[in-house]
Amino acid sequence: MSNLNQTTTIPSGKDIQRKWFVIDATGKTLGRLATVAASALAGKLNPLYTPYIDMGDHVIVVNAEKIVLTGMKSDQKMYRRYTGFPGGLREESFIKLLARRPEAIVEQAIKGMLPKSKLGRRMATKLKVYKGDKHPHLAQQPQPLEFHASNAAKIAGAPKSGQPTHIPAAHHAALEG
Repeated sequence: MSNLNQTTTIPSGKDIQRKWFVIDATGKTLGRLATVAASALAGKLNPLYTPYIDMGDHVIVVNAEKIVLTGMKSDQKMYRRYTGFPGGLREESFIKLLARRPEAIVEQAIKGMLPKSKLGRRMATKLKVYKGDKHPHLAQQPQPLEFHASNAAKIAGAPKSGQPTHIPAAHHAALEG
């Protein structure tokens, strides 16, 4: 009963200090970039993260036209929307949408990973996506938000692709016999 004087700190929406992050999409996989950006927008990088409060930071994504998809998804992926009128289903392939509006691809992927509520829509307002490497938010001094496209190869001590893995001598006998 000695812990009666401790209280849980619940953050208020007023005193949140939001940071600005910039992500360069050059050569990044769309889904992996979207998960990192969505977690920053939701505030999961903040140690005081509270699920029901918008604790998120601002995220700027540049070079949206240089995003990549793995496998044959770039040939097969279709974006669909409905106009609201009878027969109003509109389809556009990934390649055509990438040529026309690459920002829409990145925005849709990131917004799809946010909550489907008023809170999620509020988080999405802090997302800025730009074609090219220029953005008008230099005054906010955004910090680069780095992540690695293939985390398995970047883990300390993990062998790089194409290099043999090290197997201790004790295991050689077990593998051979």
